[in-house]
Amino acid sequence: MKPIVQISLDLTNIDEALETAAMALRAGVDWLEAGTPLILAEGLHGVRKLREAFPNIPIVADLKTMDGGYLEAEMMAKAGATHVVVMARAHEETIKVVVQAGKDYGVKVMGDNLGCPDMVAGAKWLEDLGCDYVIHHIGYDERRGIAAQGKRMPSPMDQLKEVVDTVRIPVQAVGGLTLEQAISCPAYGAPLVVLGAPLTIDADSFKTADGDLESSLRLICDKIHAYGDIKLKQ
Repeated sequence: MKPIVQISLDLTNIDEALETAAMALRAGVDWLEAGTPLILAEGLHGVRKLREAFPNIPIVADLKTMDGGYLEAEMMAKAGATHVVVMARAHEETIKVVVQAGKDYGVKVMGDNLGCPDMVAGAKWLEDLGCDYVIHHIGYDERRGIAAQGKRMPSPMDQLKEVVDTVRIPVQAVGGLTLEQAISCPAYGAPLVVLGAPLTIDADSFKTADGDLESSLRLICDKIHAYGDIKLKQ
């Protein structure tokens, strides 16, 4: 599998999200993500606007679904999403119905292990229930809260190799990655590289980061795409 670069549009304004998305695609990004802040602010309208503007680009709707899974997945699929996100901490039945909705409406399901007591077991659980991808995720609040206590901030890199070695489906690492860590994900066997806060989005204001973002993104995309094929566990 070739590496895929996804930009997380963790913005609260659809116009800024559309501008950022267009810039990211010019730079070589493969997938767009309607981040949770954007979905909270703009809802289905935001996903529809992204689909209208970019008719052939995969769009991930980061719903973080915990309940009512079938309806949420169905609504986002009809709005134009190609991928939806369900949480490993949801009830088993919720994950199952999201997977079923994915089959019914032709969308892929990304299972997110944020908050799992055992992150590796959580990833395997998501695979066993039929998810197409695993998001290995250390949350925003968790990272900040632990750092505020003067402790080392946890990173998805800590157990990324273990997760990759445990599941057969593609893995994406999310949560406070540095640029160097994001670029290194394919070397761990994780082909889905997400660029978001704080790499491209200001993590405090949830606005597009300052600076020559397009040039930076182009260099990042070139490095990630140059990695070549990544063999998944058989």
